[in-house]
Amino acid sequence: MYIIPAIDILNKKVVRLREGDYQQVTEYDVSLEEMIEKYQSNGTNFIHIIDLNGAKNDFSNQEYLFNVIHKTDMKVQYGGGIRSIEKVKELIDSGVHRVIVGTQALTNPSFLPELSREVCGRDKCSDQVVIAIDVLDEVIKYSGWMESSPIKLKDYVDKCLQLGFFRFLCTDINKDGKLGGAGIDLYRKLLDHSPFIKLIASGGVSSMADVEQLSHIKVESCVVGKAIYEGHITVEEVKEWNLSSLISI
Repeated sequence: MYIIPAIDILNKKVVRLREGDYQQVTEYDVSLEEMIEKYQSNGTNFIHIIDLNGAKNDFSNQEYLFNVIHKTDMKVQYGGGIRSIEKVKELIDSGVHRVIVGTQALTNPSFLPELSREVCGRDKCSDQVVIAIDVLDEVIKYSGWMESSPIKLKDYVDKCLQLGFFRFLCTDINKDGKLGGAGIDLYRKLLDHSPFIKLIASGGVSSMADVEQLSHIKVESCVVGKAIYEGHITVEEVKEWNLSSLISI
């Protein structure tokens, strides 16, 4: 299991939300470019970037974000406001390592089947496309976590698997931004249901002890943001963990 540092962007600023609430924003006095340089200079080569404006259908950040992403050599896992097959293909073709899809996959019945045909038929679908599952008390949320889906969590995972999607980014909203520990119970339920999925855990990681717990239940990776910004986990610890994980494979 490896750690992916997270950078959330709102109005072109690096932020973290608490429980996905846009009214509970912590803003950090550092730019996206500075964060990328910090991670890159310390040996990490994979980052997770979310456009929080895009998640609410506000695309004012996108040009800025794409310009920054295109200039970095780091592998980028990118999400927020990706509403079309064309945008997914554009991002992949431009060098984005993984594209996260969420709201459109839940609300447009034709989106995932078309994405499966258009992208998975080309190459490495499960490696390039990540299905976001943002969960609050086992209810799937979307549109910046402001709307609820009637689709049952396990049924949605099964539907995605049938279409060839195997990598999921699961955020436990109850845990997100609180530094109170990861949603181990939620992730264990998903892995018990489908042990072969590639699960990326997100939300609540506060220490390397939480990372250890996630490793024990066999998630593929975990996204860590606030714990790094506020000094609970150092970039050097991230680097050492990731290097150790590579050695142990």
